[in-house]
Amino acid sequence: MKSIIVSMFVAAGLMVAGSAMASDFSTSTCKTCHEVGKDKVGPDWATVAAAYGDAKTLAGVFKSGFKVEDRKVAAHNDKWKAQAAVMTGMFNSNIKGHEDAAAEALFAAVKAGKI
Repeated sequence: MKSIIVSMFVAAGLMVAGSAMASDFSTSTCKTCHEVGKDKVGPDWATVAAAYGDAKTLAGVFKSGFKVEDRKVAAHNDKWKAQAAVMTGMFNSNIKGHEDAAAEALFAAVKAGKI
């Protein structure tokens, strides 16, 4: 009985640790399409940061579903509007559920001058 209780506490501890690790956001997949200071498949992150002004505003767009008409860079730029489907796919697979962390990571990368 004692070993079962100990096992339950260990399992609970691992679940908490796993949850903490799952909330960490990595920009590694973002690098495929974005850089700071250079347009690639997606817009320069400095341009994105300038358009939104702060991480909270960008996170709000992420949380509202990342609709094209809400995207300050893509909504008014035909080049980026044409990439909207790609950006939406990346959003759904990488950012959704991590909206705040992703927005904070973008602004941190711009401040550091690199992604």
